[in-house]
This record gives sequence, C-alpha cells and structure tokens, in this order.
Amino acid sequence: MPREDIYKDTWSAPLLFGICYSDCELPRACPLLVLTPPPDSVPMAMGMENWTVRRGKFALLLALCSVFMLLILSFPDIRLLVPRLFRPLPPSADPAPNLACGAVADQTITPLAHTKHLLVSAFADRREGKFDVRIIGMFRRDSVQPLRCVFCCSNRTLAAGQSASKTPARVLTHSDHFGFPYGATDVLCRIPGGCLATHVTLVPEGHGPDATALNRTFLPIRNQGGGGAASLPQLNLTVCISNLFGDYNNVLQFTQTLEMYRLLGVNRVVIYNTSSGPDLSRLLHSYSQEGFVEVVPWPIGRHLTPSRGWQPTLFPGDIHYYGQLTTLNECSYRYMERSRYVLLNDIDEIITPYRHGDLVAALTSLQQQHPKAGVFLIENHIFPKIHFEPSGRFHRRQWEGVPGVNILEHIYREEPNRAVHHPYKIIVQPRSLQQTSVHSVLQSFGEVVQVPPDVCRIVHVRVPLQGRLTLDQLHVDQRLWDFSERLVPRVDWALRRAGLLRSEVTTPS
Repeated sequence: MPREDIYKDTWSAPLLFGICYSDCELPRACPLLVLTPPPDSVPMAMGMENWTVRRGKFALLLALCSVFMLLILSFPDIRLLVPRLFRPLPPSADPAPNLACGAVADQTITPLAHTKHLLVSAFADRREGKFDVRIIGMFRRDSVQPLRCVFCCSNRTLAAGQSASKTPARVLTHSDHFGFPYGATDVLCRIPGGCLATHVTLVPEGHGPDATALNRTFLPIRNQGGGGAASLPQLNLTVCISNLFGDYNNVLQFTQTLEMYRLLGVNRVVIYNTSSGPDLSRLLHSYSQEGFVEVVPWPIGRHLTPSRGWQPTLFPGDIHYYGQLTTLNECSYRYMERSRYVLLNDIDEIITPYRHGDLVAALTSLQQQHPKAGVFLIENHIFPKIHFEPSGRFHRRQWEGVPGVNILEHIYREEPNRAVHHPYKIIVQPRSLQQTSVHSVLQSFGEVVQVPPDVCRIVHVRVPLQGRLTLDQLHVDQRLWDFSERLVPRVDWALRRAGLLRSEVTTPS
C-alpha cells in the first residue's frame, strides 16, 4: 500500500476524545486526549486545502467539548442526564492486599475462627491515644474471651509457619443490645512498633502453640488517610440507612425520600441490604450506577438468626433488628474521613429543615450556635399514611403502577406524646463519634444538642403511632410541598431511568 494511503486510512479515525471522570462528589475538569498526525505527514496524507477543512472540524469538536465541560462544572445536576460518564466514588480506599498476610476478607461479615464472633470491618482510630485500630464486629455476649490483635505489616515478609505481629486486644461490647445474645462490639488494637500495618485480625489468647498468620482471614485497615488537608471530608452530608430486609419493595416512597435528600443537600446515601424486592433492586442498581447510593451487602442470615424487631420476647433471634446497631456504627466509621456530617435514620424517614432551605444551611446555623456540639438529635414526627389530603393534588396517574406510598399525599402529623419515651434520630460529626445506638449516642467526644422541632424534624410517613387520634386532632404539615415543584420531576426521572415508569416524562431541570 502506498505510504499516503496508509496515512489516509489512519486519519479517517476521530481526532479528539474527551475523557471525563469524577472521583469526588464534585465534578472536575476533564483531561483531553488529543490525537494529531505527525507534522511532516500532513502533506502526504492530504492536500493543504483538505487539511484546512479538517482543522476546522477539529476546532469545532474542541469547542463543543469545552462547552460540555462548562455545563458539567456549572450545573452539577446535569449528571442526572449522563450518569454513565461519571464513575461512582469508590466505597473505600482500602490498602492493596498484602499477599504475605494470607487470606483477605472478601465478604462484609467474616466469622472469627475458633470463636462464636463475627467481624465486619477495621478502621484506623488514634483518638484515644493508647490504641491505633478499631475493629467493628458482632460478638456473642456470653462467650467473650481474651483476644490478641494480629497485624500484617507491609514492611515485613512472613515465612511459612511464622507468626505475624501481635498485641493485646481490648474488647468493648456496646451497652445497647436489647437483651439479644449477640451485640455490636468494638475491639481496640495497638500496632506494634516498626510495623506498617495494612491488615488486622484477631486470635483467641493462647490459642495453639504458635497461631500463624498465613491461615487467618484479615480485614483491611481503612481510613488511613494520614491527616492534613488531603484527608479533609469530600462530602458534606451522608445518610446511613440500615438493614433493608423482607424483600422490601416500597419503591415510590424510597424514590421520593432519596430525591428529597438530594434537594436538601445530601451527597451520598448508604444502604445495608439483606434483601429487597425486584423493583427496588432495579432502582438501587440505577442509583448505584449514578454514584448517589452505595449499597453494602449485608447477608447476616448466613451467620445468625436475626430478629425482625427490638424485643426478644416478641421477635426472638440472635441479634437486634438484623444487626442494625452494627451497621449504624460501621457506616459512621466508613464515612468518618469522607463526610462532614452523617445522618443515621431509617428508610422511611426524612430529616427535614423547617427554617432553612436545606440541611447544609440548617447545620451551619446550628453549629454556629453550638460550636462544641458533635451530635444533633432530631425529633421524630409521625405522618399516618391512613389519612390522605382531600384535594388529590399529588395523586398522579403516572405513579399508580409504582409500588409504595406517595408521601406527598400525607400531610397530617401527630403531636408527639412527650410524656412517654419519644424517639429521636441522629446527625453526627463522625469524627466526634465513638459508639452509637439507634436513638442516642452511647459515647462521643462532643456535646449533644436536641434540635427544636420548629428548626428541624423528621417527616416519618408510616402507620399511626397514636392510632386513636382523629383527623381533627392532627396537625396539617405541608412542608414537603415546598419542594414539590422540583421533587416531582426528579422522582419521575429516577423512576423512568430505572424502567419503573411507563409514561413518558421530561428530564428534570
């Protein structure tokens, strides 16, 4: 083939490719890979006139890409239109597996050999001075024995049969376990001197003459950011939702909740999923592909018989509510280095500001008023789903085929009975948290503030808590309607994107 024909075939390919990506929640400028022919080959490949035409096309392509990038940087919501161009933020920056360590855990829940305990994850945590690592797990409370921490060190190579570096472990069973046999448990470890630890596991004290590391299953040690500006939180707000189970398929309410949180300034929603219905699974996949939702598999039924409630006499099992206390703590530590605030609540609850346009503004104001606070308690308010607003304003035909509750139709709110125990949910600065329960923190470094309900409250659409209240004994609360103009098209778009809305909808602005 003549040389000029070779160049002609080669340069029939596109000359410009835009490679766009986002490793953080905020869009970044995209580097451009520009392919140009060798300068001395242009006359061979084409005449100067033809090259001038192609150079004009090249300039047009470059201009279009520049306009596209300006749209991405100026309007972050445009990500909804092109979700496949954006890679989700990795769930964690785990160290690379150290092959000398032996097996590295590849499941969310890992049985601890020679015990009745389960390990979940490990995090660097030097806030208490004497210790370096916190392991989160679920321990059988009547079988806690002395343990030792076993570390894999990236600067040491283990020969077959050789022990890894060990230190004594401090076991802290959480005080809230509701009387179930298993409870959320922390294990604190100190890294031995000279060890650049990447992974950790536990062994019973004195187990065997020389318990080796090579046949153990290790957890990667997360949150080893090293401090400084590089470890500043990338996200403002993360919502932790624990324990989807029972093939949960309340798609409409779930979509409305996620899109409300997006409008309120939330950057990430984390969900621990034991089982979900087929429609909700499709929706979760769609949100995960976009990067707004992180789904953490939670196969607790493989290891324990979980309770479906919080009272062992009514809902017997090995552990409270599918391990809810463990997942709430795990999520807080998972996002300790990545999120300024973490919201701990259920899937049918929306922590809603009433004096501010979004949660970022509300928390900024609260933090200014309470600079030493690390925990904010938000009062729960029930909106009974048996009562519908009469106008039918938000009874939309497009949503009739979507399973679940339409929260915009429920505007009647119970007044909490504060004479009895009334639950709160939690917004926490994760670096202030040590241990949390469902409705209160167990241990923390900062002050705890109860937020007045006229500033922020939970919108919780569910069955009535005070079932005897009549309609005229309830409050009319239309706060969610303030967001409806933006919320409805977003919900339509999310359902359509997941293939759950049959009618045509327009893209949200």
